[in-house]
Amino acid sequence: MAGPEQITLSVERMSCASCVGRVERGLSDVEGLSDVSVNLATEAARFGHAGAQSVRAAAARLSELGYPAREARARLAIASMSCASCVGRVEKALLAVPGVLEVSVNLAAETAQVTYLEGALSQADLAATATQAGYPARLAEAEEATSRSARKEEEAQALARQLRFAAALALPVFVLEMGAHMIPAFHTLIHTTIGMQASWVIQFLLTTLVLFGPGRGFFAKGLPALLKGAPDMNSLVALGTGAAWSYSVVATFLPGLLPAGVRAVYFEAAAVIVVLILLGRWLEARAKGRTGAAIEALLGLQERTALVERGGETLEIDASQLAVGDRILLRPGARVPADGVVLDGTSNVDESMITGEPLPVAKSKGAPVTGGTVNGTGSLTVRATRVGAETTLAQIIRMVEEAQGAKLPIQGLVDRVTLWFVPAVMLAAALTVLAWLLFGPDPALTFALVAGVSVLIIACPCAMGLATPTSIMVGTGRAAEMGVLFRKGDALQGLSDVRVIALDKTGTVTEGKPALTDVVLAEGFERADVLAHVAAVEALSEHPVAEAILRGARAEGAPVLAAEAFASVTGHGVRALVEGRDVLVGADRFMAAEGIETASLQGEETRLAAKGRTALFAAFDGQVAAVIAVADPVKPTSRAAIAALKAEGLQVAMITGDKRETAEAIARELGIDTVIAGVLPGGKVEALTALRAAHGPVAFVGDGINDAPALAEADVGIAIGTGTDVAIESADVVLMSGDLRGVVNATHISRRTMRNIRENLAWAFGYNVALIPVAAGVLYPAFGILLSPVFAAGAMALSSVSVLTNALRLRRTAPVMAESAPARCAAAQPAQQPAQ
Repeated sequence: MAGPEQITLSVERMSCASCVGRVERGLSDVEGLSDVSVNLATEAARFGHAGAQSVRAAAARLSELGYPAREARARLAIASMSCASCVGRVEKALLAVPGVLEVSVNLAAETAQVTYLEGALSQADLAATATQAGYPARLAEAEEATSRSARKEEEAQALARQLRFAAALALPVFVLEMGAHMIPAFHTLIHTTIGMQASWVIQFLLTTLVLFGPGRGFFAKGLPALLKGAPDMNSLVALGTGAAWSYSVVATFLPGLLPAGVRAVYFEAAAVIVVLILLGRWLEARAKGRTGAAIEALLGLQERTALVERGGETLEIDASQLAVGDRILLRPGARVPADGVVLDGTSNVDESMITGEPLPVAKSKGAPVTGGTVNGTGSLTVRATRVGAETTLAQIIRMVEEAQGAKLPIQGLVDRVTLWFVPAVMLAAALTVLAWLLFGPDPALTFALVAGVSVLIIACPCAMGLATPTSIMVGTGRAAEMGVLFRKGDALQGLSDVRVIALDKTGTVTEGKPALTDVVLAEGFERADVLAHVAAVEALSEHPVAEAILRGARAEGAPVLAAEAFASVTGHGVRALVEGRDVLVGADRFMAAEGIETASLQGEETRLAAKGRTALFAAFDGQVAAVIAVADPVKPTSRAAIAALKAEGLQVAMITGDKRETAEAIARELGIDTVIAGVLPGGKVEALTALRAAHGPVAFVGDGINDAPALAEADVGIAIGTGTDVAIESADVVLMSGDLRGVVNATHISRRTMRNIRENLAWAFGYNVALIPVAAGVLYPAFGILLSPVFAAGAMALSSVSVLTNALRLRRTAPVMAESAPARCAAAQPAQQPAQ
């Protein structure tokens, strides 16, 4: 008898034999695993398993032990998905593969994003699994997004051809049957010319061509799915139209099998149902092509060729062949093919497509340039620093693609419902037929057929499957155009739920470029001597305040001194030996910890802090020497952005390491509700916890560099002002712009998208809840109303198109606070109220 199936995982962080022992013991304790073998040289663990769930348990155990299994991601292009039930089946099939951790299938994008354990399986295995489940799959390349709209256009054109052919065949059928019912004279004309039997035969021929011509796809996909016990939308259509056609065939060619009172044909219902569903799919294909417009636009920014200097020659090469270090020549008007640094030349570069800034940015030697931006009238020589998949633009495209393929928490309910929806509909249709046969008036069989087919057709769950992913695709795409990148899909929903926006101060609310403003000396000290010693210490620090002091000292011509034995005390200050003197520079808490008396200058420090300035003490050999103040100008757009956030009903808090007096001065100026001051870098996490407890979900806005713990702790972490450095693992949302306007736009597009999703879901679920009973005939006893299968098909098509059309409205979402030339010019003016 064969033993359990074996699997191999790549394991991280093993460094010695004891690590191997811990991993082996840990895995051996996991239920369902056997024959565990761990190899340090190959960094792999091999074991027998009892299925996908036991492999996932093994991965969880490895993470607990501190030796996580390496994960990888694959993106598959999935074909033949037509409704939400298809999505559920693809996900179920992929999750059943040992080694697969997470699956997110997007019906609108026709893709699946799979997180799996490296070494356990290959991407080809994933594609094969989806294909075997009845949904042909292949690995999706990033470049294929450019052709997605073209592919959708081809699909729409093919559907249009099928639609025209089906409509041309169905029209005579509809006229012959419905004309005879609605116009007595026409009914008489048919009787006296070709006769009703001949009319039915003509309808049979034309309808058969419709069903097994343009409509054959419903049967080719729906019947195999039905036989596998996994019915989908195609199965419902195939059953409904097949039942109408079969009944009509019997009535036409074997009338003796039916009672005289129920001999009728429904060829026109079968034919027109196919026409209407093809019409809906054609409209869907056209709409889906537009949902990916943002990705297509981003890909259109990538330059295909580059002019480079190699071997003393100037060559034009494919941009994909660029290497780091290449010298790229940029002619006037050329698009930058890669990220780089200017080596020679001056020009203005239009960066609006990346940062949203409307005015071209001056570039000269040493300035960074970003791939996808457009050179102005000058010529530049640029050294490539990031090429291919590592460029800013490529990272942005990846982020948008991942966000568009994400599954929000709200989708969980939809998935649970739709996986069982189609079987439930088939059961409802069967019960409807049975109820009409048992309790319906004569001709009961006719009524039963009409009601059963209507239930099957009207309940196709296309709208449910499209409700969430189409809104996500359009919303995140529009956000990217506004300079807002949702790195993690659930941040789109999370940001709409936040109640507090917590702001880091330096570089977020303020410019992040402080300047020296005041030096108040203690008795017996000279300004030039104090500045020289303090500058020598601060020259070894990387803090923005240190740079401001250093620039100020040099501007005053202070002597350049050397420091040694430098030490930095995080959140307190710095110290070093300068010409034999022990120099300390830092906050009052630093002086207190060192036992240095600051009472003589405490009043000055308080006065400066009240002006919104950051005041630091300087002490020489244990004696306070001066209070030094620096100011960081508030960004000109901060006040308006904070007002806009508050207008959205959000609480705004500021978290800073500055003294409370300094922080409150800025808060008063900007209208900030809550100030948490004197916070050490590690204390921001506790501050966020307190805000969450007091107000609810919190978003933290920081610069993405020194705020990583806070960005990770917040319900939604927003990295602001990152420019070209978009690969920030801690943040959920990345803003390309450098000020708080991006936060306003992010919250706005998040709320608009979630509202759009709820509208779609309300329509999709409400449509089925309301119309399935109507289709079953619940109104017939009281009002004599029985829904026609033709009307049911039209309503079903309208449902899907309505959801797509509603989602596409998000493309018209305008930024609440758009970048503007006046605002940009204002940013160049000095702020009236300096602050850090």
